Amino acid sequence: MTRDISVPELAREVERKLQNIRQALRKPLEAQYARGHLTGPQMLVMEVVCKQDGISMKELASRMGLAHSTVSGIVDRLEKRGLLIRQTLESDRRVTQILPSPAVREFLQKQAPALTLHPLNEALKRASAAERKTVWEGITMLEKLLTEG
Repeated sequence: MTRDISVPELAREVERKLQNIRQALRKPLEAQYARGHLTGPQMLVMEVVCKQDGISMKELASRMGLAHSTVSGIVDRLEKRGLLIRQTLESDRRVTQILPSPAVREFLQKQAPALTLHPLNEALKRASAAERKTVWEGITMLEKLLTEG
């Protein structure tokens, strides 16, 4: 930093930089999603479903803030493309869970982590040993400060 700034101003700047870092890390993954030709609402449904170990249509609609019929139509289209599956709960046959398809699960487990790590790997390869050490020390200190108190 070239000047003294207040703690709130520093916090805003750190958050802005962290957002830029998150965007840079997500870029390859988002490019892969774009190749799948998903609409914005379809991508949001996929994100919610993939973060769950199964979610009911009612819960999905609630999380999306959309009407049940709207979400059902989105799920129908994603199911036809082989991206989602519907599964009736054994414990309550009235409830249908929405799950990522096996192909989507495999992508999320095997390819997505590598896509997210790629920009970080490339950046750290370009950095000198001293720069890598500084990055490590800075991120370790930030983590410590955020989790200590």
